[in-house]
Amino acid sequence: MKIGYARVSTDDQDMLMQIEALKAAGVKEENIYKEKTSGMKKERPELKRMIDYAREADEIIVFKLDRISRSLKHLEELVEGFEKKGIEFISLQEKIDTTSAMGKFFFRMMGAIAELERDIISERTKEQLAAKKKHGIKLGRPSVNEDKLEMAFALYDTKRYSVNEITKKTGISRTTFYEYLKSEKLK
Repeated sequence: MKIGYARVSTDDQDMLMQIEALKAAGVKEENIYKEKTSGMKKERPELKRMIDYAREADEIIVFKLDRISRSLKHLEELVEGFEKKGIEFISLQEKIDTTSAMGKFFFRMMGAIAELERDIISERTKEQLAAKKKHGIKLGRPSVNEDKLEMAFALYDTKRYSVNEITKKTGISRTTFYEYLKSEKLK
């Protein structure tokens, strides 16, 4: 049986394109599991229902890899679980089809390349941070001018200015102002 999974992150988004592509791939409308939630969440009720429903020799089809998972680790876990149950996995957009030896190989190569890329970016970032630190370049957010901060608090205490007006006059961002205000109240 062909089983489809369609997901959007918010109620504003439309999954019609995904559903049409899944139907064109041979998935019956009643076999499409639809979900409106973030792909970063591992615990998704419809995804779980679909996995529990799928049986050996079934095919799970998605429009695009990021519809079923946003994390490589989670995606690999899902596909390993499918393999253990004898379920094939197909992603239409990336043309990944684990029903064939080449499809399985391509999926694993893609995963390995994505992991390598992530590791290289991480190494490069660490090297850049170490070089900046070595040359005395201060890391992190720039510090807030104390005079501007005092002025912001004074304006706030008058209760005559909105936070928008205060941040425009002082050049301090709203988020930063609220963070300092919160820490000041905790004192």
